[in-house]
Amino acid sequence: MDLTSTFIIKTFAGLEPVLAEELKALGAEDVVEIKRAVRCSGDQKLMYRANYELRTALKVLQPIHTFEAQNEDELYNGIRGIDWSQYMKVTDTLAIDAVASGVVFKHSKYLALLTKDAIVDQFRDRDPVGRRPSVNTVAPTLRINVNAHHSRIIVLLDSSGDSLHRRNYRRDTVEAPLNEVLAAGMILHTGWKGDTHFLDPMCGSGTLPIEAALLARQIPPQFKREHFGFFKWPDFNNKLWKEVKSAADGKIKALECDIFAYDIDARARNSTSVNLMAADLDADIKVDKMAFEKLKAPHSSGTMVMNPPYDERLELEDTHKFYKEIGDRLKKEWTGWSAWIISSNRDALKHVGLRTSRKINLFNGALECSFQNFRLYEGSLTDSE
Repeated sequence: MDLTSTFIIKTFAGLEPVLAEELKALGAEDVVEIKRAVRCSGDQKLMYRANYELRTALKVLQPIHTFEAQNEDELYNGIRGIDWSQYMKVTDTLAIDAVASGVVFKHSKYLALLTKDAIVDQFRDRDPVGRRPSVNTVAPTLRINVNAHHSRIIVLLDSSGDSLHRRNYRRDTVEAPLNEVLAAGMILHTGWKGDTHFLDPMCGSGTLPIEAALLARQIPPQFKREHFGFFKWPDFNNKLWKEVKSAADGKIKALECDIFAYDIDARARNSTSVNLMAADLDADIKVDKMAFEKLKAPHSSGTMVMNPPYDERLELEDTHKFYKEIGDRLKKEWTGWSAWIISSNRDALKHVGLRTSRKINLFNGALECSFQNFRLYEGSLTDSE
């Protein structure tokens, strides 16, 4: 790898600003937000740190070649023109992830097939006995990403392997769980860093409180991960990797605030408890079965983040009434707190009946959501921003 390389860090729509800030904190240069991703430059150490320490990253990709292709032959020749022996051996395995958009290449699967053929044909023609790499979609030696936007083809190497949302603590789930990267991004959007108390009154399988605890204790999000894609790269520097991991792990600290997780459903409470134990955070987070309408603020101030039912995946009998009751309870019992609610049901959010200080557009899966902040002051509520 060159001393300085370009990287494309993928994330969810709406999380680009917080991902950009995370990258700047790691020392990335030339940081630019793009659609559902952030582009930056850095060295091998940055790539290792990005995979291990970024909370809002899904993939860390390294572009290796860009070219124009107006048809299948030009695509095939462009891919075959790359010297793939720099990145893998004939005895290695590969997997292709392809994204096609525009009028030239319309089918991602066919794009992936052409890419695979060009790579393995190059090896077969160069090998004395005609050997060629095989495909392994589960655990390949090299995972390759090909993006075709109209006639522009970008070829990237996937340094992450499995998606970075997989933190290896999710052992149990309830219906409609939050993605770990989305949960971390929501918390980072609030500005919370573990300096005040944190509470999730509708915790589901516990993703929000777990991500909050990881952040507050400065535990790397991939602390429990055993493998990254770059481990199999020819230039893998094990000494540098151990230094990066040791430095990040050395920043882990004790929790300096209280984190609470509640849910009306005993199944959700149990799921949260199981995942907390898997994350080794069961001593840090207080979990209980409790309906939101019965909750009282455990401290005079703090940050509340909730993911209530939207009436999309989880049905409600009276959505507007449900959200109005949330607002009434916040105003009555949670003065001094900063409350954040995410929902795809924007009409229902209006029935919370409180003024918002911030609104952020995010996606929970395919659902476009509004993530809204309500600052709960004594007396009347006013816009703070």
